[in-house]
Amino acid sequence: MCGRYALYSSIEQLRNHLPIDLAEAEITPSYNVAPTQKVPAIIRREESNVLDKIHWGLVPFWAKDTKIGSKMINARLETVATKPAFRDAFKKRRCLIAANGFFEWIGPEGQR
Repeated sequence: MCGRYALYSSIEQLRNHLPIDLAEAEITPSYNVAPTQKVPAIIRREESNVLDKIHWGLVPFWAKDTKIGSKMINARLETVATKPAFRDAFKKRRCLIAANGFFEWIGPEGQR
């Protein structure tokens, strides 16, 4: 994945390219979507693909503090199915994140 992404397509534009049966969330265009924000995602609910907003960041079942979710935004393909933090979510709680582009901030901390 990435550290930030942009999503500026409308729901109608997304429906032309993605399997959305029902939209339960509105999309506000953003060119700087960051971890911990509520983000539009397509999730499977009762045999339908639903566009809804979810929290970006994984809070593992064993975490004592939900703030860990801001650090757990990326998983390696090679280990996502076996690492305890990602294993259950990978098997049972998948979603599709729509994005028009993605990027990483570069430069010294505080000057990005």
